Amino acid sequence: MGVLDGKVALITGAARGQGAEEARLFIAEGCRVAATDIDEAALRSQTKHDDLACWHHDVAEAGDWARVVAAVHARFGPIDVLINNAAMFRPNRFQETDRGLLDEHYRVNQVGVFLGMRAVMGDMIAAAGGSIINVASVAGLRASAGAFAYATSKWAIRGMTKCAAVDLADTGVRVNAIVPGLIDTAMMRRNPPERNATLIAGIPLGRPGNVYDVASAALYLASDASSYMTGAEIVIDGGASG
Repeated sequence: MGVLDGKVALITGAARGQGAEEARLFIAEGCRVAATDIDEAALRSQTKHDDLACWHHDVAEAGDWARVVAAVHARFGPIDVLINNAAMFRPNRFQETDRGLLDEHYRVNQVGVFLGMRAVMGDMIAAAGGSIINVASVAGLRASAGAFAYATSKWAIRGMTKCAAVDLADTGVRVNAIVPGLIDTAMMRRNPPERNATLIAGIPLGRPGNVYDVASAALYLASDASSYMTGAEIVIDGGASG
């Protein structure tokens, strides 16, 4: 018996990294998983499994959400868990951030999360329960140098999570956030090595996190073990923000 037996999860940004690991772990725990990403080729290169279905998905397009949710219904049934994992990261200081770069980040990181919560809300309210998990960042916990658009979009995700949690509380739908720090993924490897060395030096546990660290937190929030948690944040950063 897995802790997610009988549940259906939709995980965005699931072609690689945290999203791919969440899909793998959830399936191992008895969940049926709809994995989506804008990179369809990478998404479909994942190990095939009867409980895994993959779809191309631009999270900033309402029409894509409607199409994907309908496809999940046809394949697996109503959605019990949503992980808003898809994100954009193109770091730049405030001085070099123009309206276009800001809009790109907000379109994916903020509007995408909003549309996702709206898209699955009907299923969850009808079931009198469900778990929405939004992936924020420690860049949205305090001022973050050199990533103005990304960091401010992640601040917004934290606020959206808390406000949606309060508004949906009487429906049984829970909304929580995961707040990763430096995680060993392709996103981290876009940083110059010297920046990563500086960041790791500031982590009390002395290492970056890995994708399993994040997926394990998502598993907890998706499961009934976290039934009394909503509007909460789980920070996964090795103590860096402490």
